[in-house]
Amino acid sequence: MDVEEFRRLGKEMVDYMADYWKTIEERPVYPDVEPGYLRPLIPTEAPQEPETFEDVMKDVERVIMPGVTHWNSPYFYAYFPTGCSHPSILADMLSGALSCIGFSWAASPACTELETVMMDWLGKMIQLPECFLASSGGQGGGVLQGTASEATLMSLLAARCKAARQVQALHPEWTEPEIFSKLIAYTSEQAHSSVERAGLIASVTMRMVPTDNSYAMRLDMLKKMVEEDKAAGLIPVYVGNHRSCSCRHHSNRICVRPEASVCATLGTTPSCAFDNIAELGPYCNQANLWMHVDAAYAGSAFICPEFRHLLNGIEFADSFNFNPHKWLLINFDCSAFWVRNKIDLVGAFKVEPLYLKYEKQDAGLITDYRHWQIPLGRRFRSLKMWFTFRMLGVGKLQENIRKQVALAREFEGLVRADDRFEISAEVVMGLVCFRLKGANDLSQELLKQITKCREIHLVPCELSGKFVLRFAVCSRYTESRHVQVAWRHITRLATGILK
Repeated sequence: MDVEEFRRLGKEMVDYMADYWKTIEERPVYPDVEPGYLRPLIPTEAPQEPETFEDVMKDVERVIMPGVTHWNSPYFYAYFPTGCSHPSILADMLSGALSCIGFSWAASPACTELETVMMDWLGKMIQLPECFLASSGGQGGGVLQGTASEATLMSLLAARCKAARQVQALHPEWTEPEIFSKLIAYTSEQAHSSVERAGLIASVTMRMVPTDNSYAMRLDMLKKMVEEDKAAGLIPVYVGNHRSCSCRHHSNRICVRPEASVCATLGTTPSCAFDNIAELGPYCNQANLWMHVDAAYAGSAFICPEFRHLLNGIEFADSFNFNPHKWLLINFDCSAFWVRNKIDLVGAFKVEPLYLKYEKQDAGLITDYRHWQIPLGRRFRSLKMWFTFRMLGVGKLQENIRKQVALAREFEGLVRADDRFEISAEVVMGLVCFRLKGANDLSQELLKQITKCREIHLVPCELSGKFVLRFAVCSRYTESRHVQVAWRHITRLATGILK
């Protein structure tokens, strides 16, 4: 394929993409295939000779599309949104064409510097305290990760490394395995599974803090658990700096009590609940607890003034993360992660082989993001932010969020008007948790039939022991008529179940 053929075929691909978006609601939102469906449809080995673009595209419809869950369908109400917009896709095309691997400033200066500026733009859009911004001239800064899961893991690994160094400085006779066995971290029982998974990967015990009636982590229970663990000689740690001291414990056993830490959530996955970080934060600061705030879904909404109060207390945090690829119309992957003190992060991961060194890297003006993440290589993700912010503007991004919240409120009203159903959690943003009144098997059967029909797509959660359906407004194409169609479909199935 030469450049001119690429030019022709590229236009055909853009036409295909545009037609896909234009007709997406005509496709079944959820695929009707069984596991293993794809393998019999394609050869067992790669072709020796080239095939035509036309033949490949025919197989996209024959092989791929039957097995695609259409996340941008207006009838997709599962999980949380996946961002997508025309400016973002255009930027991703350019990023692929440039093909730079921006592991250091020298590897591609624009890749590094645009990311630094875009993270500041985004931080200012949500009124993040200046101490988190690179432009403040302090130790704070932001970096793009692939997912919130990566940001959580990065934070936990950095905390583990720092804790081990500080404990070993006080007790050189202790081995790393001994220290790691004492580490413990805290998060809400409603936190995303990736937080628990990060603990498994990092070999740090993750304690789940029980929540209140609104599914939020509260200070009294957190304090109780922290004090219990300190008294037992454990080392509370999760995302940050640890100041260690030694004290005598029972049987003259040495215990270490460094700075502990907490992971708070703004917009939990099951119900979009909000931990009160304005309550948790002062205690965390006073008690030397590092507080990380995960707002993977809800964080995008903080660009709207009417939702910004939900971020109050972020000034007490040591790190913060949310996913623009969920609700800011930026396609996956684009996860924004800020730290108050970048030295804690870089200090845990910095490795400098000769082949990665370059002139001026120690001048103090350069950020090498390879020290801020697990992989070495990294894509030019910030192009998607730059294109999207410039071509849509903050106003259009706010408009999309407000529209989806209004649609969720509309659906909530429909549920409340039908006395066969109940709302299971407060509706704050674009997620409605609801269920059929009565035993769990009624709502389980309802979801089973919804999935089987494939007209809309929902997933469940469990709240207070009850099986609950989640209705998340996800697609930028969703309108009131789609919500009404979805509700009629749900009530029709419910009527059959309740007969």
